[in-house]
Amino acid sequence: MKKQISQDILDLLCDRALTGLTPEDEEKLRQAPKNIDFAAEAEALELAAAALAFEFIAPEPMPSHLNEKIITTSSEWFAGRKTAEKNDFQNVFSLERPSQRSFFDWAGWIVAALACVALALNIYLTRNSASSELVNANVELPQADSPARERERLLASAPDRTIAEWTKGNVKGLENVAGDVVWSDSLQRGYMRFRGLPKNDPSRESYQLWIFDETQSEKTPIDGGVFDVSEDGEVIIPINAKLKARNPKAFAVTIEKPGGVVVSSREKIAALAPVKEKLKQSET
Repeated sequence: MKKQISQDILDLLCDRALTGLTPEDEEKLRQAPKNIDFAAEAEALELAAAALAFEFIAPEPMPSHLNEKIITTSSEWFAGRKTAEKNDFQNVFSLERPSQRSFFDWAGWIVAALACVALALNIYLTRNSASSELVNANVELPQADSPARERERLLASAPDRTIAEWTKGNVKGLENVAGDVVWSDSLQRGYMRFRGLPKNDPSRESYQLWIFDETQSEKTPIDGGVFDVSEDGEVIIPINAKLKARNPKAFAVTIEKPGGVVVSSREKIAALAPVKEKLKQSET
């Protein structure tokens, strides 16, 4: 006698059709009583999940050969179901009439199928909603200000401003480097502005800023960050100080190996900027 399928098994079959099962859940199915035949229900759920995925979820058109195979397989399956129904009709006149399922016997399977439909629709709607939110987020995301605008904002709002102009270093051919450096102790932010600093090859060398302040020895200035110049004309580079700088006395840019160094030999100083003045907010 065939035993009624429990709700737990129907749930496992539904999960397997939609997302697959963990090894533990697969073991639960294998341990189901031998007199429970759930092959037909499993196949029906898998076909329903495949149809829903094909209709709502598939991001690209299905290849024609695969589409034809699914249609052919589905037709064969339903043809087999019709044959089985005919056999059931013939068995009505047999001596041993097969047991018929009541509505309550099918209720669990119906609930599971509806759960498959609801879950598939939820995946589809959630994906579309997330995509829409992502598009809106991309549209509404504010653009980051350019270094030039950030520099102007720092000059206008910083309670203290250290300003120094670049002069030549000890590298031949870089005598025409100009520009300035702006720094704020209270904000621990600053920007370098250059004109005439040549482009560098990052695979061979990098520029590196050094900050000479009252907290460090002149032999070990603060590393202000490694940077590259990839365009001609005026460039503005944010300062990336590795330590807190206080009352800078001078700034220097050296040419180092790619990635920079911990301590510079200062053999190639591209530009120097001695501090001549430190302005307060009231001084404009």
